[in-house]
Amino acid sequence: MKVTVRQMSDQEARILIEDAEPTFMNSLRRTLTANVPKMAIEEVEFHLGPIRGEDGKEYESVTPLFDEIIAHRLSLIPIPTDLEVFEPRATCSTCGGEGCPHCTIMFSLNKRGPGTAFSRDLLPVGDTKLAPRDPDIPIVKLGDGQAMLIYATAILGTGEDHAKWQAAQGAAYKFYPILEFDPKDKTLTEEVASVCPVNILEANGEFRVTDIEKCTLCRLCEEASDGQIKVSGDPTRFLFRFETDGALTAEQALNAALDILRHKFEELAAGIEGLT
Repeated sequence: MKVTVRQMSDQEARILIEDAEPTFMNSLRRTLTANVPKMAIEEVEFHLGPIRGEDGKEYESVTPLFDEIIAHRLSLIPIPTDLEVFEPRATCSTCGGEGCPHCTIMFSLNKRGPGTAFSRDLLPVGDTKLAPRDPDIPIVKLGDGQAMLIYATAILGTGEDHAKWQAAQGAAYKFYPILEFDPKDKTLTEEVASVCPVNILEANGEFRVTDIEKCTLCRLCEEASDGQIKVSGDPTRFLFRFETDGALTAEQALNAALDILRHKFEELAAGIEGLT
């Protein structure tokens, strides 16, 4: 198997994988979305009663939204995750599930209106590096005299339990496109090229493809050319892409998924050996 990175940024990856099969590609896709762990807020405690500000003014502990809606919004804020430091709370080797810095992150949010509470207002108790990487996610707009005091707990989880723990989004793959045609065929005109929805066909002198990897395999050019263009996909080569929400970088998510797959394959091989 050969892997070529086409693009690798903090939150997006595009990869060419050769000498593979759809079964492996689907396993990688499912592992990225369902099995790679990340931190997300699981428990939220709302302060009830009046809140006194530093200026001595008394605020009402109330917001325009139900507590459940705010808790849901908090759970979807990407929390920086170091998979070498954190482990699942239920199996934490340090605290046995009671909650410690190896399995739990505590946050506080203290905001008084009028104004909007953003993710930047969600402050980690301890290491400031654990603050949300995107500071501009709106949570709730507070009116004059309204305030919100919240304590939240983030733990490690996976996407198969809840979407808030989904480390990768938009994970998808396609066969590597193959377009077969005679570049000197005079029937392949600009009119045929213009039907391409991603604009990768040109008919200036000779008919050609400018960027084959952008092809969506829609076959509109095949229909417009009356079969002079043959569109197919290589079943051994795949263009794979996915994004992350920032809790993990794209590289971290990919490496974690590959480690999980390797471990599963090793367990499967050991199980098969035990049957012989």
